[in-house]
Amino acid sequence: MDFSKAKGILGDKFSRDADFLSSVVSKLKLVKKSKVLDVGTGRGHMAILLTLHGYQVITGEPEGANWGDWKTLAKKVSVEDMITFKPFNAEKMPFEDASFDAIFLYTSFHHIGNKKLALSEFLRVMKPKGTLIIIELTEEGVEVVRKRWRGHPDVVDPKVYTKDLAFEEKVIESKYLNAYIYSRIINE
Repeated sequence: MDFSKAKGILGDKFSRDADFLSSVVSKLKLVKKSKVLDVGTGRGHMAILLTLHGYQVITGEPEGANWGDWKTLAKKVSVEDMITFKPFNAEKMPFEDASFDAIFLYTSFHHIGNKKLALSEFLRVMKPKGTLIIIELTEEGVEVVRKRWRGHPDVVDPKVYTKDLAFEEKVIESKYLNAYIYSRIINE
């Protein structure tokens, strides 16, 4: 389905961040056969957006935590068959080593308890030339979210947790979200 048409069907909650997310995905230039993981399904916005870019997606969050109705939204734009939901915990994922070309976290990193352990898991399941994309709210983004959910967690800067890892880092900034893109440094 056409991206603009999907935005119209899915409404404001999806569309609010969709252009930024879409531009980030486009800049990555992932091959269409890439194996993609979305950590923290929520309402399914990231998984749906990735399918609109032509990727098959595995998505999940801890058992019993899927508070968002991602499947209804995916059906509205006819991409539910491109998304596989699997319950998992980011700190102990049920995937084999070097399984994924790209791992996305869209406003879910700040919800992970042990971020260092989760990053270790991301490295384990990411292919050697894979990419990790952590999209987090800015201070202004958190202010907007707190108008609806007062107790929303503070901003988390992934760089605090990734500084000791062998990654090349690129940050794409916007008013409400920042995308932290990490590529593994390969010593050949």
